[in-house]
Amino acid sequence: MDRFRMIFQYFQSNSESVMNGICGLLALASVKIYTCFDFSCPCLPWYNMAYGLGIMFVPPITLFICGLILNRQSLVMLEEWRRPQGHRKKDLAVIRYMCFSIMQRAMVAPIVWIVVTLLDGKCLICAFSGSVDPEKFVGFANIGLVQVQQLLAKVPCKDDELMRNNTSRKAVSRYLRCWSQALGWSILLILIVAVFLTRWLRPCFNQATLLQARHWSNYIDIEQKIFEETCCEHSRLFAHKCILHFFKSMRQEIKLHSFSFPRQGEGAEGGEDLLRGITDQDQVNKLLKMWYYEKPPLDISRV
Repeated sequence: MDRFRMIFQYFQSNSESVMNGICGLLALASVKIYTCFDFSCPCLPWYNMAYGLGIMFVPPITLFICGLILNRQSLVMLEEWRRPQGHRKKDLAVIRYMCFSIMQRAMVAPIVWIVVTLLDGKCLICAFSGSVDPEKFVGFANIGLVQVQQLLAKVPCKDDELMRNNTSRKAVSRYLRCWSQALGWSILLILIVAVFLTRWLRPCFNQATLLQARHWSNYIDIEQKIFEETCCEHSRLFAHKCILHFFKSMRQEIKLHSFSFPRQGEGAEGGEDLLRGITDQDQVNKLLKMWYYEKPPLDISRV
């Protein structure tokens, strides 16, 4: 149990590691979902493109939204962007850094899905089988335009009766699969080169600005966590005090029912100090309102 507690505390204190782990899990989940997905092209001239492109791009949009939802910093960034100025100025560089970090992590799973679908080739074959030039393939020569469109739409369906004996079906399928895999490898190569250049060119820019943005981005996240933890602690103590006062006012009823009541002062030591003088609902509401509208400046020398 101690090991699990230490691991939990580590991930709780290091949100960046948590987000990297979630991005990795989403990427693996996208590959697993695609491999388990039963791809079945409709093989109809007007539905192939919608189905193929839908399978290629709708799941990545869903995975991107899931990546934004699971990333805790998305809400923190929106709160920092929308909050009133108060006594603390808003740093746009920090907000841009948080936005870039969030988008970067949320795009991992969608890109993995798109690259995997392109390398597999089924989606692109289904979507663009009716768009190839039939004059490039001998098996579609001397056939009417309508029949050609119907035959090209049935290229992804190798078990169809019209395409079993057609010698050009495999040629069209190989042609589109080559384009699909070339596009997939090109996207993968571009991403690798972009990451390589980003890591190698980063020292050429102002490192101090980057360090400041990263530091205050982590600070905003940690500050929000500590504030929520402090609110939970105060809420628990406040509820405890309210319940004790309620049972204290019900002393006569409790005596009539022979319930034991805690002794005077029992469990109350240090409670008032931990409440920090905030002892009623109006004070709590005023405190929360001040925290939202008048964020204190980041200068502990004024305390």
